[in-house]
Amino acid sequence: MSAPGVTDNDILNFALNLEYLEAEFYLHAATGTGLASSDIGGTGTAGSVTGGAQVTGLTTAQQNIINEIAYDEQQHVVALRAALGSNAVARPAIDIVNSFNALASAAGIASTFNPYANFDSFLVGAFIFEDVGVTAYHGAAGLISDAGIASGILGVAAGILAVEAYHAGYVRTSLTGNAIAGGASYPYLGYANKVSALRASVGGGNETMLTLPTSTSTPSSIVAADTTNAIAFARTSDQVLHIVYGTGGTSGVSKGAFFPAGLNGNITVTAS
Repeated sequence: MSAPGVTDNDILNFALNLEYLEAEFYLHAATGTGLASSDIGGTGTAGSVTGGAQVTGLTTAQQNIINEIAYDEQQHVVALRAALGSNAVARPAIDIVNSFNALASAAGIASTFNPYANFDSFLVGAFIFEDVGVTAYHGAAGLISDAGIASGILGVAAGILAVEAYHAGYVRTSLTGNAIAGGASYPYLGYANKVSALRASVGGGNETMLTLPTSTSTPSSIVAADTTNAIAFARTSDQVLHIVYGTGGTSGVSKGAFFPAGLNGNITVTAS
């Protein structure tokens, strides 16, 4: 699924890069600032964060949700850095302005998109990250060595996947529920589905579109999984790179979109 010779540290560092991105996105939404300096150092080229802002005009419940997810993602960074110790990579350069604009344009939403404009826009931004996180951890599980399983790495990864799935379920449920309540005047479910279609085109498929229920026999859109066994989708590290770099079907890509200078570590370049 990844390059031959990939190690457990390579897998954890790949996950850490993604958690840096998620933590920065959510912490900015919750507080207007990102990770503490104590949580971003390590090997490789450290980078800054472009963009990010606190979401305002929230209800107490909405603020609590953003706070909870931000805390979880921050703790994922802490947990992975602890597991890696001195092998942890530094936070790479992260762009949460131009990346969203480029993604929105490519998806056919608009030429610009601000995920911090309001709570519904935030949900669309979160939709982008959470489904990718679930598929990435699922895809990486089979790469962990027997020694890594024995040492508890698989358990940590499975635990993080579960939390990402809780987040994804909340986001997907909220978008669907808000679309039911808002009717034709609610555009954000459509935005999410356009993102889903783009993600499928560059990231190997494995998407479940958000749909409004019409009967008790309508398959749920709350869960992104295959329709035969209801098993969550998995993505290879290469497919994940294509999504976060904003490119599809091209080998040798080492940066782009959310990671303008690339990831840190040994899994950084698209293979197909």
